[in-house]
Amino acid sequence: MGYCWGMADNQEVRRIFFFLFIVVWTQIPGYSYRILYAEQYYRLYHIHFYQYPDDCLENINYLEHALAADFCNPLYALARIENKQEWERYRCLFKMHVNLKLTQLYLTLASGYDKRIAYFYNAPWKEQNLKSLAIAEKLYRTAITYWNEARQWSSRLTRIFRYNLEEIQNWEDEHYRIQTKELDYDDIIQSHLKRLAAVRSRFEHMDDSTY
Repeated sequence: MGYCWGMADNQEVRRIFFFLFIVVWTQIPGYSYRILYAEQYYRLYHIHFYQYPDDCLENINYLEHALAADFCNPLYALARIENKQEWERYRCLFKMHVNLKLTQLYLTLASGYDKRIAYFYNAPWKEQNLKSLAIAEKLYRTAITYWNEARQWSSRLTRIFRYNLEEIQNWEDEHYRIQTKELDYDDIIQSHLKRLAAVRSRFEHMDDSTY
């Protein structure tokens, strides 16, 4: 059947999407303070050497909370803020960056359910593979939503005078790459969806005569 995520069923679908609504910090011992602000949730985001599904889900949860939360006082921002213009740019960069990270996380999660090739010997697990492809498609389309948000925040930045926020220079670099189309997840995701549709078609046409 290929990668084990092809055995995902409806329960697996529910596990993925309902997990995103769990407030992780209430389940992890050791926190001595409440998490209220976007920057606090962002600090919980961490990169794993191996991106297992639960690791992606954990980071998605943190970053989606970061998007929904209020910003902390500029005194405690992730960059030095000295005026209102810098504060406005910082917030736009933050939103762009977090949406970009969510795009990448959903793509990583989708890759675990995607089927690159429909081998003839996968026929006995046709239905399981079709379910897996359905999950992958939903995740790819969610990635598109976050990518579009990242682009919109990047576009807003073009109307704000550029200030040198050295601590988050890498976010400025992301903005530049988006504006120059050096970074374009739309083409990447659309190519995944096109290939996925072709693989799904091959699975749908499998029967006893093809195995």
